Amino acid sequence: MATQQPSSALPAPAPAAPYPMAKPGYGKRSTPDQQPRTRNDFALLPTRERYVAGFVDHLPDGAAMSVKQLAKQLPLYGQQAISTALNALSVAGHLRRVRCSVGAGDETRWVFRTFWSRTARDNEWWNTYLATEKAVQATQAVSPAPARPAPEAPAARQAPEPNPVPPQRAPDQDPAADLPSPAYLALARLGHQDHRLALSADDCAALEARAAEWLGRGVSVDYLTSALTAGLPTTVDHPAGLVRRRLTDKLPPQLPTPTTANTPTRRVLMECTDCGRPGQPENLPDGLCRPCRTAHTAEAPVQPAEVADVKARTANLRDLLKPV
Repeated sequence: MATQQPSSALPAPAPAAPYPMAKPGYGKRSTPDQQPRTRNDFALLPTRERYVAGFVDHLPDGAAMSVKQLAKQLPLYGQQAISTALNALSVAGHLRRVRCSVGAGDETRWVFRTFWSRTARDNEWWNTYLATEKAVQATQAVSPAPARPAPEAPAARQAPEPNPVPPQRAPDQDPAADLPSPAYLALARLGHQDHRLALSADDCAALEARAAEWLGRGVSVDYLTSALTAGLPTTVDHPAGLVRRRLTDKLPPQLPTPTTANTPTRRVLMECTDCGRPGQPENLPDGLCRPCRTAHTAEAPVQPAEVADVKARTANLRDLLKPV
């Protein structure tokens, strides 16, 4: 990263109170181990980038970080200028945009964060941090949804209900105890699948424990039914005996229970700061994908410090090449 001359940019305005906050799961997230805030922060950045960085640095965690929202708060620059400034801040090592899935099953959803560091970090630091569980936990630190107000209690009735009160169940009687188990139901439905395996109530009760052992080993009811009804002889003289024999002979093996140690660690997926293309942190150096990084390099102006450095090196080289 080229060294730039200190800028005399005006200090960025303080965020308006209250500043718009992002939806839960979105917005700014500060990285740990940052240096204390000083008056010389971002002094090596150009005027516009220093102005935007000073404003973003004072935003609270969870604040909205969209280009549109920042442009509303910073009237000196439009959305295109803010977007370009954020790209430059990403290259300078101050921010990274990431996404991470939270939840499981049908409840899985993506959350988005803009990680911010007042202290400039190199690509190696960002890649290491985003691969740690601490970054994942920071991404998943979603603000709780506001509690819904408790429903108002209905007004007391002036007259008693005309309908009689139904009889109450004894306190020690469990309603679920009257329901048959999945294993019992699977055996009872065999006769509906194939009339040759019609079982009586006593047969189902006697074989229930054996069928429950199958379900306890992780197989589904459909798997159990298919194993008992497949390849039946033309006639079955003793359905209960045949089912008992198959429940014993075809018992599936006991599979080991997966442990949390074998569960892969969920990583943060980084996004290109400019176009939003997702990718692994190591594949997005400076927080930009290859096309956006090429475009940013082409648009970046040559700084006076770089020109002076090139001239000095050229002069030294000429001195070395002079004939003695």
